Amino acid sequence: MARHSASAALAIAGAALFVAVLTGCTGTPSPTPSASPSDSRPRPTDAATAAPVGLHPDLPAADNLPFFDQVNQQVVAANAAAGGRDFIDALVAAGFDRAAMQVTSDQTSLGEPADSVQFSVLFNDGCLVGQYGPKSGGYHGVVQAALGTGGCLIGQTRPIDW
Repeated sequence: MARHSASAALAIAGAALFVAVLTGCTGTPSPTPSASPSDSRPRPTDAATAAPVGLHPDLPAADNLPFFDQVNQQVVAANAAAGGRDFIDALVAAGFDRAAMQVTSDQTSLGEPADSVQFSVLFNDGCLVGQYGPKSGGYHGVVQAALGTGGCLIGQTRPIDW
């Protein structure tokens, strides 16, 4: 019986030594406690620390999409029933060129409210295009290539004459 006890003790000691050797071979250092309270606070994300967006007339359309979106999302936040003129006026106030803009009608040819309104700004190498309406799932903005006509929107647009 003493022989079994000695064998068991050796097996346990061998297993403990094996675990200790393997633990010492890992390349991952064990975490050390820190007294600094800042370590437990969440760190800001890149978006939270990024510089505010703004209009950059010298950069490509894609680089100006975040500002275009920001302006249009503010329009929607201020007026859930916003129409084409609301978006155009806000974009002009933000510094976009009115002469480079297009907008579709807020009404169908039968005088009913349009499912959505599209608006655009021809901007350097492309078009900043926005869409908003009850049937479009909210606001959407995208950069598209300019059309061969020199505009951004296909189909009937209305004059921006206000």
